[in-house]
Amino acid sequence: MNTEAVINHIVDWLNAYSRKSATDGFVVGISGGIDSAVTSSLAARTGLPVIFVEMPIHQAESQVSRARKHISMLESQFNNVSSAWTELTPFFDSFVAAMPAVKDEDKRFHALANTRARLRMTTLYYFATLHNYLVAGTGNKVEDFGVGFYTKYGDGGVDLSPIADLMKSEVYEIAQAMGVIEEIQNAVPTDGLWGDDRSDEDQIGASYPELEWAMEYRFEKSEGELGSRQKQVLDIYQKLNRANQHKMLPIPVCEIPQSIKKS
Repeated sequence: MNTEAVINHIVDWLNAYSRKSATDGFVVGISGGIDSAVTSSLAARTGLPVIFVEMPIHQAESQVSRARKHISMLESQFNNVSSAWTELTPFFDSFVAAMPAVKDEDKRFHALANTRARLRMTTLYYFATLHNYLVAGTGNKVEDFGVGFYTKYGDGGVDLSPIADLMKSEVYEIAQAMGVIEEIQNAVPTDGLWGDDRSDEDQIGASYPELEWAMEYRFEKSEGELGSRQKQVLDIYQKLNRANQHKMLPIPVCEIPQSIKKS
């Protein structure tokens, strides 16, 4: 991949979209992960004002530390960027306390993980509305169009997606080319929504390289020629892709025939 050409293309695309939409800059949520680091670095290169927002909710110290180092580096390199710290833990705890008790703890934890993402989305749009900025999404192609590994109306609630046509491996290539700090490049991918150290691979059941293989698999081999792990990964990918189509497709609209409306 020609990383420099890809970087320039995305930066030009961001600038063009901002002009077309008559907005003045971007807001990016910073998590300490590779995707938000790359998205924020690209946004900084537009020359437009950019706000980096940290929104910890019972966050691991390692994630907070990586995020702060990344923001500090960009603030030292670009005079068009600024940052905001919004501690959302009290809001999240208040929400948890207000919800009724449930018997299924697994479903409760899943619902609360999504709640974290939706609180952050609300926060990003608060800043975006204040400044007439766009919320830049941080999802990559594997997450957004492969397995649907994001929260609907959470981290999936954005105005534009600069890196959603990049595979995870390509995101790492871009990160290296832009000099993203090694701590972020070497960190185990995690969405940080569970309050523990579980990784994306723990949740999905497959690594990003495996998912990329499955996403690009074109059934050129018969099922009998696949190894047992390949079959397992392909099954994981296909099940998640089917289950999460409701995230990837436009919201369905019930169209009313004119014959009924006018009857």
